[in-house]
Amino acid sequence: MLEVKNIRENIDTIKHRLKKRGMSDDALLILDEIIVIDDKRKQSQTSNDAILSQVKSLSGQIGSLYKSGNREEADQLKTQVTALKEEGSKYEQELKDAEEALYQALLTVPNVPHDSVPAGQTEDDNEVHKPWHTDLPTLEHNLPHWELGSKYNILDFELGNKITGAGFPVFRGKGSRLQRALINFFLDEATAAGYEEIVPPLLVNEDTARGTGQLPDKEGQMYYMERDNLYLIPTAEVPVTNIVRGNLMTEDQFPVKFTAYTPCFRREAGSYGADVKGLNRVHQFDKIEIIQIQHPDKSYETLQQMVDHVESLLVKLELPYRILRLCGGDLGFTSALTFDFEVYAAAQKKWLEVSSVSNFETFQSNRLKLRYKDQSGKKHLAHTLNGSALALARIIAAILENNQVADGIRVPTVLQSYTGFEFIN
Repeated sequence: MLEVKNIRENIDTIKHRLKKRGMSDDALLILDEIIVIDDKRKQSQTSNDAILSQVKSLSGQIGSLYKSGNREEADQLKTQVTALKEEGSKYEQELKDAEEALYQALLTVPNVPHDSVPAGQTEDDNEVHKPWHTDLPTLEHNLPHWELGSKYNILDFELGNKITGAGFPVFRGKGSRLQRALINFFLDEATAAGYEEIVPPLLVNEDTARGTGQLPDKEGQMYYMERDNLYLIPTAEVPVTNIVRGNLMTEDQFPVKFTAYTPCFRREAGSYGADVKGLNRVHQFDKIEIIQIQHPDKSYETLQQMVDHVESLLVKLELPYRILRLCGGDLGFTSALTFDFEVYAAAQKKWLEVSSVSNFETFQSNRLKLRYKDQSGKKHLAHTLNGSALALARIIAAILENNQVADGIRVPTVLQSYTGFEFIN
């Protein structure tokens, strides 16, 4: 959520950058409306404060008059106080209404893209920040991962459809062990990099989902438990970032570093076609998340460190990858700058997104009321960042497709101590 002060002071710059997201001039009028609402809020606050000041002054006089025996004058002042309180209640209601209107308006405005975000409307406009440095692999044996899963009895889509429905695959045998190996490998790497491991709840309430920006923007993508008013998490980012909701930190506490493994649940409404076949897009998948809370002066340095961490995982897994800088139109609602990682699935001959690493600057922390005190005691909003390190479904798809040989599937060397086997056959 943007800060009203920032909108007031930098409205032209903010409008210019929001146009990178494809926002029209009409849509950008919401920023002007926010200022009008905030003016009304300030006016109501000033009027209400003036009434409260008068009531406080008169109440003191009333007490003194009663003590001195001047009851008649005291009663007259009490009548004035009653009238002032009635007037003040009107301003109090106006203030509450203005504050709520301001909050609701701010919820509709996406984050301001960083200056380095390229303009563009779709994923085709994303910038290749770092391309794959050698020729892409070609295969003698080129079965797609869904056929490999069936051939070696490690991945069963029909069984998942029987148990739940489309988009809920079942891993079995060595497929299950490969999944577990990846989870442990990613967590071990994150722990070695200084992240504290968290096991969070998989269900969250509205305040938690709103704090990281899933509500109201991504409401349609989440599974909702209406009876309990709870949401299944789409990513560990949601519960884990909320650990620090409402905190007042000191500068020496930065950075806060969390990692978590969770299943993730996404409705993916409207997804269909070849691009969602197999593990390319599923409703339930496992993912390891890394999250940092950082001082604003260091957040972009931290973003690069997180990008480097994710890149190191793909290097160790021996997977062809590339890094994209997302354009404004493809940028998530809450992000100021995002780098996407894609791995190449050789049998499908396509790139699959496996990670997004983002800096949200103060957008989430303003919703979370997450602040820190500087050395002078002044309070500021912290910066929040997160990244997938990594999402398993498409990583498994790429491992299966890129490592198939005549007599099976070779397990990447770094995972063999975790799986206990070198081949799936």
